[in-house]
Amino acid sequence: MRPESGEVLHFSENPGIKVFTPHVAATAQQTEALVWAVDAARAPDYWFPRHCPRAMAWVTVETSEADRIHILGPGGGERVHAIEHRWLTRMLDTQLFAYRFDASDFVEFGEPVPHAHVSRVPVTPLGPPDPVGNLVDLHAQAGIQLRCLPTLSGFWEAVVSSTLGFSGIRLRNAIR
Repeated sequence: MRPESGEVLHFSENPGIKVFTPHVAATAQQTEALVWAVDAARAPDYWFPRHCPRAMAWVTVETSEADRIHILGPGGGERVHAIEHRWLTRMLDTQLFAYRFDASDFVEFGEPVPHAHVSRVPVTPLGPPDPVGNLVDLHAQAGIQLRCLPTLSGFWEAVVSSTLGFSGIRLRNAIR
């Protein structure tokens, strides 16, 4: 589930949103009211239940072969996502929806490399949301390893000290 050319996506467990109004999320690091969306490269970061902690890593041009093998494993592909065991049932049960937006209504967000797209004004989806389907299957179809670990801490430490690209979302919800 990725956006078409000229689109960005917002993922939600709520299939009934008609208009997205900028707001400051309770967990936001910035004070500006925004509507958030992602492009095709970052869409897989959101193929999870909303509050699920996740640690993700992927190959970049700077990735060493040693780090690739250490984190992804031999024949491990280009990307890995890790969750805690306790979230697997939620991964299987969650109904996620993708809202499509015209990308021209958004601007890139993030430094030094943009990781999202934001709108500072209310935006209306291009149509009804698309059901995303089985989140585990979605990872498999995209060739993304999905690992279930007792905790994310050891994996996260290895990832952030490696040469791979990485992102951690909702890590405050992870087992400590």
